[in-house]
Amino acid sequence: MGEIYLNGQYYGGQGGHGSKYEYEKIEPPHKLREVPRFLGKVIGGFFSRLGYTFYLVWKTNPWILFVMLLISVFDGVMGPLGTILSKRVINAMEDVIVARTNGTLDPTATFIGSAVLGMLIVLFVYRIINRVANRLGNTVMRIAGEKVVKTVKVMIMEKAKTIDLASFDIPAFYEKLENANREAGNRPLNTLQATFSVLSTVVSFVGYIGILSTIPDMWWMPLGIIAITIPSAVVSFVYRRKHFKYVRWRSHDRREMGYASDMLVNKDMVKEVRIFGLSDVFIDKYKNVFERYFKGLRQLIMQENTWMVIIAFISSAVNCFFYAVIAHGVWIGRFKIGDYSAYTGALTQIANCVSTLINTSASIYEGTLFIDNLTSFLKEKQTIVPTTPTPAKIGHGLPHRIVFDHVSFRYPGKDYNVINDFSVTIEPGETVVLVGLNGAGKTTLIKLLTRLYDPTVGRILLDGIDLREYDVEDLYSVFGIIFQDFGKYAFTVRENIAFGDVKREIDDDRVRASAVQGNAVDYIDAMPLGYDTPLMRIFEPTGLELSGGQWQKLAIARAFYRDSDIMILDEPTASLDPMAEQEIFNQFDSLRKDKTTIFVSHRLSSAVIASKIIVMQNGRLIEEGNHRELMEMRGEYYTLFSTQAKRYLEGGMDYVDSPEGGEGRRDRRRGPDGEHRHGPDGERRHGPEGERRHGPEGERRHGPDGERRQGPEGERRHGPDGERRPRSELREKLPGED
Repeated sequence: MGEIYLNGQYYGGQGGHGSKYEYEKIEPPHKLREVPRFLGKVIGGFFSRLGYTFYLVWKTNPWILFVMLLISVFDGVMGPLGTILSKRVINAMEDVIVARTNGTLDPTATFIGSAVLGMLIVLFVYRIINRVANRLGNTVMRIAGEKVVKTVKVMIMEKAKTIDLASFDIPAFYEKLENANREAGNRPLNTLQATFSVLSTVVSFVGYIGILSTIPDMWWMPLGIIAITIPSAVVSFVYRRKHFKYVRWRSHDRREMGYASDMLVNKDMVKEVRIFGLSDVFIDKYKNVFERYFKGLRQLIMQENTWMVIIAFISSAVNCFFYAVIAHGVWIGRFKIGDYSAYTGALTQIANCVSTLINTSASIYEGTLFIDNLTSFLKEKQTIVPTTPTPAKIGHGLPHRIVFDHVSFRYPGKDYNVINDFSVTIEPGETVVLVGLNGAGKTTLIKLLTRLYDPTVGRILLDGIDLREYDVEDLYSVFGIIFQDFGKYAFTVRENIAFGDVKREIDDDRVRASAVQGNAVDYIDAMPLGYDTPLMRIFEPTGLELSGGQWQKLAIARAFYRDSDIMILDEPTASLDPMAEQEIFNQFDSLRKDKTTIFVSHRLSSAVIASKIIVMQNGRLIEEGNHRELMEMRGEYYTLFSTQAKRYLEGGMDYVDSPEGGEGRRDRRRGPDGEHRHGPDGERRHGPEGERRHGPEGERRHGPDGERRQGPEGERRHGPDGERRPRSELREKLPGED
């Protein structure tokens, strides 16, 4: 597959383990003088992403930041304060024991009112406050977490509604979307929480340094603790970045695993998965991809923890030495037991603080890298925008003229055109049918007309103005459209129909009228809750699952609900039987008034009513005209139409050869026992009231002025010399007949 470009951004080709696209990269230094530049960009990018994280939380609610700041400072102070209180309680009890041993304890002294009890009360109050503060902090985090998730999810959805449709055709775009969506829930708040944890840890670190500074001649201990934690910091940062790169690089594998697991729980696919026995296929697919993905991840985890174990041995040995030095001070009477508890506790906490600073900083760094996924997605540029500073206005409620002017188009990432040098004019009020085999480019042409895509070459004019000069939302409002893959919404019947025009309040009369026009009213009235019936069992246990034909009728009703100037129907009746299809086309024909209507249909019976038929092949316009003109041309349309007609003839759905009629004789049979029937009850009928009719007023007519005529002078004639000839000799032969 070719290289992928979108909005001027290179996304690479497809291959290997998945799509690869370029985020903003910082070129590593190649010379010593380039190191400051590299560090500046790395540090600058880190703080830029961290600042964006603060912005996300501030946007959610400013009070979250203030509460988190207060909690972090409070938590930082409480650690050293607890160590000091514990030290004083233990030293106070030691003084009592020493006094009793030396006989210097006041005989009248009691525990009640003693300094020991007073210190215990203070320590008890401290612990209550600390626990309450921790509980409040957890409560704030949980509430803030839900609100931040909502904020980020809404930002992603708001951005998604402006993303060009072309983006959704690129697998690399899904990689970016998946990365952003995956991290939306936790990363922003977790990163911010880690940031405030650093602040809390710094406050505690300073407090514990202050405690150790009271030890005479042991100023070197804090420096030793800091020194032995530096290797841990380096390893942590290195492997956090490696982990981030690996997760981003293997995004394709995660999407494959997600796809395989979703297939077994997708209600729309479960029938086929069960019938074809595909469950084990998808389970094996998940397992195989997981093994491939986990192999590299496991290697990273093992490497990181191997280094961490080695560093832990060294750190423990150094800490043991420091503990022995302080214990020796107690042994020689230099320190009290409470001092030993405080100093060793401070040493331990300093080591923990440094370790926390390293790990948390690494987590923040990793978190900001993942935040880059979100910012990269949110920076995705929209190209389907007006090309002029002041967009043109569309005249609503008026007939429109559409011109395709040498239009060519190729999808992103493709190296061939889907539409090739296509030019045609659709006059106001025309009924146009697009005809062609699958892959001819019919649906793509509709997407270009509705400006879901822009042409690669050429232009499309609406009322003489390039589509790209109109306001996009205003342009969309002109079209009432039913796509092949029309929407099925897990809402009520009323809402499904009213989605055709969400800018207006729901009008129940319009909803019902649209249901009547879409031939959906009968099955809706039969529902237990009528128009309030919820559809699909995604949310409501009482939701109804409609058939494909019922969903299609609902989509058609939705198109009728939207009072648009241009009606576009892309295979609108593919799930309907021929009778229902004809009723729908009759409805459109009677209700369209002076509106331009464009059909895409493989059932060419609908093309007979069109004022213009456009025949496409390989993205090109090969024929244009009405039914009679194209049949007379005996080109591609003639072949397609005649092939369908022949299939109906041979299937016994129209005229059939009679074994009793002699050579060339055909009798019309519709009933199972051979009787001549056309209407549902057997009578011969052509018009809406049953009468046989051909002309616009019901009269049978053949000539241009209404009289029945066959010969050049109006006489009824069949053979070249006027004699009546057998039908087998006169009937127009179909392609493939001898």
